[in-house]
Amino acid sequence: MQQTVLDRVDRVAEDVVSLVLRGADGPLEPWEPGAHIDLHLPNWLTRQYSLCGDPADRASYRVAVRHDRLSRGGSEYVHLFLRRGRPLQVSLPRNHFPLVPAPEYLFLAGGIGITPILPMLRAAVAAGVPAKLVYVGKSVATMPFADELLAAHGDRVRVFATDERGRPDFAALAAETGPRALVYCCGPASMLDAVEAAFPAGRLRLERFRPAARTFAPDTEFEVACARSGRTVRVPADESLLDTLTHVGYPVPSGCREGVCGSCELRVLDGEPEHRDDIGAPAGRMYACVSRALTPRLVVDL
Repeated sequence: MQQTVLDRVDRVAEDVVSLVLRGADGPLEPWEPGAHIDLHLPNWLTRQYSLCGDPADRASYRVAVRHDRLSRGGSEYVHLFLRRGRPLQVSLPRNHFPLVPAPEYLFLAGGIGITPILPMLRAAVAAGVPAKLVYVGKSVATMPFADELLAAHGDRVRVFATDERGRPDFAALAAETGPRALVYCCGPASMLDAVEAAFPAGRLRLERFRPAARTFAPDTEFEVACARSGRTVRVPADESLLDTLTHVGYPVPSGCREGVCGSCELRVLDGEPEHRDDIGAPAGRMYACVSRALTPRLVVDL
């Protein structure tokens, strides 16, 4: 956990504020484009936000938060109550959406989905790699950092305000994109679905706000042995592993509780997990908020 102080709150678009978090105890942990942090709010909620500042700046982190009108308490608190000077705890950066080397990039962003893409574009340009950004939003006024991007990158950035121009033709974009280009996309589900239909899967990297709809076998009870503590617990069919562990006194850090942030990662020592996350758990790991078990028993490093 890292201690920060809220140094700046700036309105960067309609219903979007940028937060600059200054390290309270010296330099913050390093990060790379695509990384995110968990922000621990004073109302006891934890929310995940992509880092959208400069990775070379070890003194502070920058995130952006859109005010969700159906907020579960996170974005609403940020917009209505957070003020400059507030101490805030943040997690170490995690990256499930890394920018991997490629001879060319096409970046696609929808609305607040610009946040992980912004430092990616900056890094690609700094490395001298050909890169373009197609940035989509309802209107320019709703699109955070649009002016910043246009000022810094000029013709590399194409802004589509759908209330004026409609959505881009993603099939046409795919046809004009070089065959060796990697395509990175973050945005609302409807945009990601359209992009998935247009671009080859092997060249596409996606980050979702919400998990994709999928069907799994019915939930069943299973047993979990906590190797370090020596305790074994039963996970009922109607309860998540995360909730069960919390109820028996082994709380696991968590953020989204939907399998998209990775904050509740556990190391699996034995047994086979049923992975239900949306980010692809690495070998020997699982995310306790959504994943279950394919074997009657799991052993975890807890």
